[in-house]
Amino acid sequence: MKFGMNMLLWTDTVRDEHRPIMERLKQMGYDGVEFPVFDHDTKKYAELGRWLDDHGLERTVVTCRGADDNPISSDSAARAKGIENNQRTLDCCQAVGAKIMAGPFHSTLGGFTGGVPTADEWKWGVESMRATAEHAAQCGVTLAVEYLNRFECYLLNTAADTARFIREVGHPNCRMMYDTFHANIEEKDLAEAIRCCAEYTVHVHLSENDRGTPGRGHIHWDLTFDTLKQTGYDGWFVIEAFGLALPALAAATKIWRRMFESEDQLARDGLAFIKREWNKR
Repeated sequence: MKFGMNMLLWTDTVRDEHRPIMERLKQMGYDGVEFPVFDHDTKKYAELGRWLDDHGLERTVVTCRGADDNPISSDSAARAKGIENNQRTLDCCQAVGAKIMAGPFHSTLGGFTGGVPTADEWKWGVESMRATAEHAAQCGVTLAVEYLNRFECYLLNTAADTARFIREVGHPNCRMMYDTFHANIEEKDLAEAIRCCAEYTVHVHLSENDRGTPGRGHIHWDLTFDTLKQTGYDGWFVIEAFGLALPALAAATKIWRRMFESEDQLARDGLAFIKREWNKR
């Protein structure tokens, strides 16, 4: 089991100024960091990878797609751009030494048609993801496709739908992730949700119901950890939390009030909680 912290709590672009934060995360006991990739500067990420190696930190990557590079768009040019940007992000994963690329890169984040996914949108999503997975294999990266709640996307909202999507993509480098925040909103039976996608789950985001410190809200942690243990999960546990450090991200994640004492407090207490609970099992 590996424990990571998502850097989106501090930034949407990791720069040299954020290295002291990552050093503190290492001192707290984290095995690695997860950071967003929205640019495609492979030289920068190769340098960051060397620094992370020197400091004993592993890494995973998270990314997403927007309206102009939507892999399920009716516009073939937008779909092609979505595939291209996913592939360029995978090149950055390879450069930085990340083996997992997680996130909602299957469709537009925050974009809606007002209806359910059409047969064409589903087909385009599968085709786009298959092309992305083929490039992921060349880069030595596994995709961890993330389903989101209904307020953030409409293509994939449940574990069962995402497992079906992965089966239809049909590529060994295309797998999925489980996120406690989204599952808390969308799933009727959390244990069954974890079980139904266990075969494909390679990554887990641990997020409290208010996006604050894990263990200080009402996520069903006992049920979550019990079921993940029973299904044999042994990948990353990454804390994903959001605050007010980035105004644009705060607006996108609907964070209007402070949910924790400080970013370091959340990271420290969240890790202690997760390790304590997992060690019980």
